[in-house]
Amino acid sequence: MNGFILGVLAALTSAFSWAVSTILVKVGMRNKSPVAVNIVRLYIVSAMFAVIFALTGTFGEILSLKPELLGVAFLSGILGFVVGDYFYFHALNDMGVSRTVPVTSTYPLWVILWAALFLGRHITIRMLIGAVLVVASVVIVKKAEESEHSIRRGFIFAVLAPVSWSLAIILMDWLTSRMPVLPLAGLRMMFAALGISVVLPRYSGELRELTAREVAVLTGVALSGLLIGQYLFVYAVGEVGSQIAAPVSAINPIIASALAMLLLKEPPNGRILAGLLLAVTGVILISA
Repeated sequence: MNGFILGVLAALTSAFSWAVSTILVKVGMRNKSPVAVNIVRLYIVSAMFAVIFALTGTFGEILSLKPELLGVAFLSGILGFVVGDYFYFHALNDMGVSRTVPVTSTYPLWVILWAALFLGRHITIRMLIGAVLVVASVVIVKKAEESEHSIRRGFIFAVLAPVSWSLAIILMDWLTSRMPVLPLAGLRMMFAALGISVVLPRYSGELRELTAREVAVLTGVALSGLLIGQYLFVYAVGEVGSQIAAPVSAINPIIASALAMLLLKEPPNGRILAGLLLAVTGVILISA
């Protein structure tokens, strides 16, 4: 099996891992704020990567990395999991899911733009059409969800979130040719955990109220969504580039909706099936 196919499969598997993570949060974390969930999952996955680094001798590799590479990895982690998620969560709070997700789901299109401008990647019309179909599939599905109130600040945050995520992915793409996948994936999580610590005092009361069951759920969230999902995504970017990996993995909301129908017995929705069809078509166009 060649590297291109492995890269696409890794991107698809990362999307599935992120979807599983979403389902776990829906089931076990209904009473906690998204930021508190993000803090705990980043701490947990950082501890997981630290153990893996210790067992594999990866800390030695990290200490030999050039400072500029560590700086770019730090910026990528902060942009992706602290700044981008901050904008996303506040947009959700201001505008609701159905207005926020259609805007934030455009991040693969931003990734394609940055990949062409900054990394010199060749973007075909077929890849662009495929990316648009993936974005459209997410929009269709999320439009079926109930809307909340909408304010201008929320829209600005919803625009800034995918821009921040896409820049984080492009920086990571640049790094994949300069450092191994494992330390890159782990360092981004650790740096993100370090960065999000600035808001820790604000959520300390909520975090102290976590139950053992909620910690167990968040451990599953960290394992599936951040350790496995992010490792596979970094691997996919290294194999096929961010201009392919990002649109392919962006179908994770569609997978999450399908899993919710199957596992949580949510009622079937025609838009989900239509979105799934569009997403599959888009992935085929991107990876053909």
